[in-house]
Amino acid sequence: MTDTLKTRREREKQARYDAILDAAELVFSEKGYERTSMDDIARTASLSRALLYVYFKDKAAIQRGIMVRAGHSLFRRFEEARQTADNGLDQVRAIGESYYRFYLEESDYFSALTTASTAMADADENQAEAMLCSESDLMELMAGAIEQGLEDGTINRERITNPLQTALYLRGALHGVILLCQSEMGEGNPDFPAEQLIRHTIDMLTSSISA
Repeated sequence: MTDTLKTRREREKQARYDAILDAAELVFSEKGYERTSMDDIARTASLSRALLYVYFKDKAAIQRGIMVRAGHSLFRRFEEARQTADNGLDQVRAIGESYYRFYLEESDYFSALTTASTAMADADENQAEAMLCSESDLMELMAGAIEQGLEDGTINRERITNPLQTALYLRGALHGVILLCQSEMGEGNPDFPAEQLIRHTIDMLTSSISA
C-alpha cells in the first residue's frame, strides 16, 4: 500500500469516526442517552449498523468518544483563557470563568465530563489512554497558571506547596458549586442566584491563593 493511499484511508476512517460522534451528539441531545439506540445513531450517520460496530463496540464506547471531545473543547477554552491575562492569578480567574461559560454554552459536554471518571472503568486501552491524557492536559494547564503566579508574585507561596493539587482543588470546588446551581435550577427555582454564587465562588477561590 502506498503512503498516499494509506493516508487517504486514514483520513476517511477519521472522517467516519467523527461523523459517528457528530450523529451521536445530535441524537443524544434530541432523545437522551438512555432512549437512543445504536440503530438511531447509525441511521443519523447514514451508516449500516454493521459498520457502526466496526468503530464502536457499543453506545457507551461512543459516549466515551464524546467525553474525549469534551475534554479537548474544555482544554481549548482554558488555553484561550490563559492567553487573556498576563499574571498567574488573573489566569486562574480567567480559567474559572471559562469553566462556567463551558457549562453554560456546552452543557452536554459539561455533563459528559461529569461522568467521565466512572465511564473510564469500562473503556478499552485506547479510549482510557485518551481520556486520561485529556484530563492530565487540563490539570497541567491549570497548574501552569498557578506556577506562573508563584513566579510573578501574584500567588502566595506560603499557601501553595503543590500546584497540581491546588489546581485539582480549585476545579473541584468550582465544579461542585456549578452542580449545586444546576440542581437548584433544575428543581424549579428560577430565582436562585446562580451567576452571583458562581462569581462569589471564583472570588473566594482566587482570594484564597492570592499573595
